Amino acid sequence: MGERGAQGPGAVEAFRWWGRMAWNPLDTYGALARRYGDAVRVPFGRNRAFFLLSRPEHAERILVANQDNYVKAFTYRPLRAVLGDGLLTSEGETWRQHRRVVQPVFAHRHMVGFAPQMVDTAAQAVGRWPDGVVLDAAGELRRLTLGIVGRALFGSQLEGEAERTGQALEALQRGAVVGTFMPGATAKRSVYQRVPRLGSALEYLDGMVQRVVGGSSGGELLRLLEESGRFNEAELRDEVLTLLLAGHETTAASLAWTFVLLSKYPAARDRLEDEVDEVLGGGEPKAEDVDRLPWTKAVLSEAMRLCPPAWTIERDALEDDVVDGVEVPAGSTVAVPPYLIHRNADVWPNPEGFQPERFMSGQKHHRYAYLPFGGGRRICVGAGFAMLEATLVLATIARTHRLDLVPGVAVSSRAEITFRPAGVVPMRVIRR
Repeated sequence: MGERGAQGPGAVEAFRWWGRMAWNPLDTYGALARRYGDAVRVPFGRNRAFFLLSRPEHAERILVANQDNYVKAFTYRPLRAVLGDGLLTSEGETWRQHRRVVQPVFAHRHMVGFAPQMVDTAAQAVGRWPDGVVLDAAGELRRLTLGIVGRALFGSQLEGEAERTGQALEALQRGAVVGTFMPGATAKRSVYQRVPRLGSALEYLDGMVQRVVGGSSGGELLRLLEESGRFNEAELRDEVLTLLLAGHETTAASLAWTFVLLSKYPAARDRLEDEVDEVLGGGEPKAEDVDRLPWTKAVLSEAMRLCPPAWTIERDALEDDVVDGVEVPAGSTVAVPPYLIHRNADVWPNPEGFQPERFMSGQKHHRYAYLPFGGGRRICVGAGFAMLEATLVLATIARTHRLDLVPGVAVSSRAEITFRPAGVVPMRVIRR
């Protein structure tokens, strides 16, 4: 039982749940919610507890209304060891200073200027796909989005780095998840560097960052970072690495899930292609076309509802709080998983169904029932960039090609730092 308003296992049974959590956190979250409801308390150590909170009201309290009471959870320690103090992991004045520097590049006036590079990179990728070939859609989309982030933000050609970057990022994500359940003293970069696979991944990524910073021909974001005067060498490395990895991995995963879902729901794909044909008239999409592609954006939004790239958000409580009737003592860790909130049947009818019309104009839902980019002041700084990029890339590909999932293939998922397809996603390229 535990604190008022939350159900959950007792101390002995909690050991079994934590064992499951270390092996498969996403499935364990789902099992806990099915058994105990929207507010679950799991004992964690002698005097601490972990709360799994899966309603929009919970997200609003923790991420917005009382956000000063909640800091990045201890579960981020391994990620901080890998990425340093970039926007994703930093706190307090460090985070505020970095955010002030980075934020302007994602203003609308800058993002409109990125659109031609996004479309050109996508068109080049499509041009490399022979009609009828079976390719790994997940890998191709990572290559594409890394190319966009490299060109638009850092003035670098990074498409050729995609395979090695993907391998390094996969190793680090697995290492970070395992590190969550290790003693705090092990959450240090020097420890990861001594683990063969993790050490080589870090070495490769550090080298890529050095190539970006040292060999760049420009790039609006890199210019702002370098000219701000607020970043020493280590801080610049941390921010570039964070934005490179977060800026391409999450969008690539969202696009991969989108194409998988469109392959399974041909009526939605037909409507998407009809909209793209009508709006673009055979030409390539432009920034000003995005608002004229409501179904295209709705398809992406629904894909991110079902498959949010940032599938869980975790915080530590500094002081006692009451979250929608749930008593959360100081020192507790709370998880607010978009994956579960997006599937809450009280908020989303037919929560497992793929229904992009939910996001067409006129459809209403709780403001914090949909959190693909987080919420509050820590909402993803690149949310607008990511949505513009995904819309333009989807329209560019759908204008000329279809991606069909190979019959009989079941795409499994992997939930670590991001929620993404596990392994290869074999899809056949069909020229329309």
